[in-house]
Amino acid sequence: MRIEVDGRPATAETLAHPALVNYGHFTAMQVRSGRVRGLLAHLERLDAATRELFGTSLDPARVRELIRHAVGDADASVRVSVHRPDSEPVVQVVVRPPGEAPTKPQSLLPVVYERPVPHIKHVGTFGQIHFGLQAEQAGFDEALLVLSDGRVAEGGITNVGFFRDGRIIWPDAPMLRGITMRLLDEILRPYRAVVRVDDLPSFDGAFVTNSLGIAPVSRIGDVKYPARDDWMVPVHEAYSSVPWDLI
Repeated sequence: MRIEVDGRPATAETLAHPALVNYGHFTAMQVRSGRVRGLLAHLERLDAATRELFGTSLDPARVRELIRHAVGDADASVRVSVHRPDSEPVVQVVVRPPGEAPTKPQSLLPVVYERPVPHIKHVGTFGQIHFGLQAEQAGFDEALLVLSDGRVAEGGITNVGFFRDGRIIWPDAPMLRGITMRLLDEILRPYRAVVRVDDLPSFDGAFVTNSLGIAPVSRIGDVKYPARDDWMVPVHEAYSSVPWDLI
């Protein structure tokens, strides 16, 4: 793992603020051959959240330069975080080995939890980690976040979509609209509808999306979904059609 802060190797001093002050935001992406799928959407996310949290803009050209500098020629998983230890935001780039989407269908454990300020990919992830570990201990891959009124919102680290009668449905609830979800939105134009836990047996299947890609869902709690690769075909085709942007 390599960490750079504003283009320089991280030090104890530059890491002190994000270690002690849990306030900031980030985006996560996969880099292949110097390119990122949906890079402009990532840059827009970073700028919008910086404006909302810190009241200032974030230069996308500078962010691209910082990513290029940290990644070099490597394929990698990259996390770009923004904090403000003083008067101006600083950009932290974390470079780790490349990741891929899960190769097996995923299982989700419903838990009652709503992320604060859910539309921002913020660094406060205690609840997601806590319930994610509970899900793993119960034999599931991930937690499914359900609001106190029973509405399904999102996975702990994913967005979740459903299949019904040949249609794709996103839950209509407060959530983080992930980059992969946004990219699929532009191509597939899925429906949005309120999805409650009690509705889960009525769907034909489900899938999850995040920066690693897309994976089908085989089980949510006690509800099992059949393996139907044909339902996933248009989702994979849409995702594959998204161009990789040069950093």
